[in-house]
Amino acid sequence: MSGALEGFRIIDVTQVISGPLATRILADQGADVIKVEPPEGDILRHMGGISGLSPTFATTNRSKRSVVINLKNDSGLATLHQLVAGADVFIQNSRPGIAERMGIGEAALRAVNPALIYVSICGFGEEGPYSHKRVYDPLIQGMSTLADIQAGQGDRPRLVRVIVPDKVTALTAAQNITAALLARERTGKGQHVRLSMLDAVIAFVWPEAMAYHTFVSPEAPKIKPVARRDLVYDTADGYIIASTVAHREWEAFCRAAERSDWLEDPRFQNTAGLVAHASERLEMMAEVLKTRTTEHWLDVLDKADVPCAPVLTRDNLHLHPQVQANGIIVEQDHPVAGLVRQARPAERMDVTPSAISRPAPTLGQHTDEVLAEIGLEPERIAELRDSGTLGEA
Repeated sequence: MSGALEGFRIIDVTQVISGPLATRILADQGADVIKVEPPEGDILRHMGGISGLSPTFATTNRSKRSVVINLKNDSGLATLHQLVAGADVFIQNSRPGIAERMGIGEAALRAVNPALIYVSICGFGEEGPYSHKRVYDPLIQGMSTLADIQAGQGDRPRLVRVIVPDKVTALTAAQNITAALLARERTGKGQHVRLSMLDAVIAFVWPEAMAYHTFVSPEAPKIKPVARRDLVYDTADGYIIASTVAHREWEAFCRAAERSDWLEDPRFQNTAGLVAHASERLEMMAEVLKTRTTEHWLDVLDKADVPCAPVLTRDNLHLHPQVQANGIIVEQDHPVAGLVRQARPAERMDVTPSAISRPAPTLGQHTDEVLAEIGLEPERIAELRDSGTLGEA
């Protein structure tokens, strides 16, 4: 069976994470993603690993084909335009203005493909005092309040130790590309999809983290900011996550913890009270949870229908029976890197299933193949390679 996006071709000149992860999602869903790289390759290739394949590159660029084109010369630019002429989507993640200076801005590419979906990803936005800045994930964590949200009670801001802004931007971009393709199917018109990492993450954190700032009217009730204590609790021999947001869950926890006296506490008589006094509630839970083992609490809390889970480590994630039951982690042979362990596409569609269609490409692996598909003869490809326009075969 074919993926949902089979038949769509995407020309991807992005590097590092946000753009490449967005197109990898689409590639796993069946799109033909042509990764156009400079002669030196995506810088992510060189961040450790084997023969130009870092572990992060391998999982972020699977299911794609790699073409090397030097866009700094006229023949390289003309070759890219030939690729774009038969494509559905073009995506770049340069700082504002750079794509235009390179000759790959929207106007230049729409001239060769009027129905093109043109996608621009940037850091802070296309206008404003920060639009010119170089940007990486940690800067967006700071600007979007994500680092402030991670601060403990009275503590300094902290970064999330995974690149959440890059990944949130990638997910947002992938969704908007599919929406733009659907709109084009209905209207016949392409469009420019503009997305900044800052916008994507502010929209991501807003629903609950900015609840206090949502109702602006002075008469509107103000919901206190989310309690500062996190939900990772010490047990007698490890850690556990437990949640008692709904009042029935709090009642069940109190009984499972053998603290029925807490049921009489006037602060916690309904869900609103649990929210209003969240810090006190969480501290009380912490005190009781540290008295018994993780295994004990997982057993009694699960039987009481209290949401709970163990805190897995990166070393034991793939061994947990629920993770194994989901089949989310797969192992496949890569012709260069050997056995590669990674997460399959998270979604499961029963008619158009997503899949890892091919391993991450070596640099320029598919250059000749892709250029032949758009009509270039072997002699012309050889000329372009001799001139330095293409990478080595």
